[in-house]
Amino acid sequence: MTGSSSGADVIHDADDLPRVIPIFPLAGALLLPRGNLPLNIFEPRYLAMVRDALEGDRLIGMIQPLDPEDTRNEPPIYGIGCLGRIHEHRDLPDGRILITLTGVSRFEVREELARTTPYRKAMVDYDRFADDCRVVETISREDRAALLDDLKRFFHCRGLSPDWDAITQAPDETLVNALAMICPFEASEKQALLEAPMLYDRARTMSTLMTFAIAEPGEGSGAAH
Repeated sequence: MTGSSSGADVIHDADDLPRVIPIFPLAGALLLPRGNLPLNIFEPRYLAMVRDALEGDRLIGMIQPLDPEDTRNEPPIYGIGCLGRIHEHRDLPDGRILITLTGVSRFEVREELARTTPYRKAMVDYDRFADDCRVVETISREDRAALLDDLKRFFHCRGLSPDWDAITQAPDETLVNALAMICPFEASEKQALLEAPMLYDRARTMSTLMTFAIAEPGEGSGAAH
């Protein structure tokens, strides 16, 4: 089965968001407001989570474990994640589900709840990130130019050949958030990008990370998901 959500699902106010959400701990997976994150779901507990979400509000909270190497069933998690809505999904013959999450708002975990489902749930709030739902941010011309310059050097160092026309034409928020999500940074670095208060903070943090990666090309490889 294939499906997608409609434009009527767009949420414009944090007060309309649920306070109890399913959470999906996944190292290296960064979701940001209005960004798109494709996921291949195959573990039984997360298949159950996705099916429950599809039957309800289609919302899932993405969050990272504190230690990306922690293989325990319920590793400790960071305190901040991002709520996503299942925008598209496709059931595969082998039982897997491919989904695309679109970021809605960042959240803070207030309390993880006792397990009543195969997957974890948490009580969260969105107070610190109330503008995530309704404000499309921009950055200064100077910050954008500096970011693009660092990006060119970073991609050259990594031997990558991006679509520069698409990059230079992208709106500020799309540019910064898409790059933050796809660039091969470590899990802790991606968490820093998630927690950056404003878009210009995220852009400057990303420039710093790329500068460090260029200076030390053997360091800073990202986590796959």
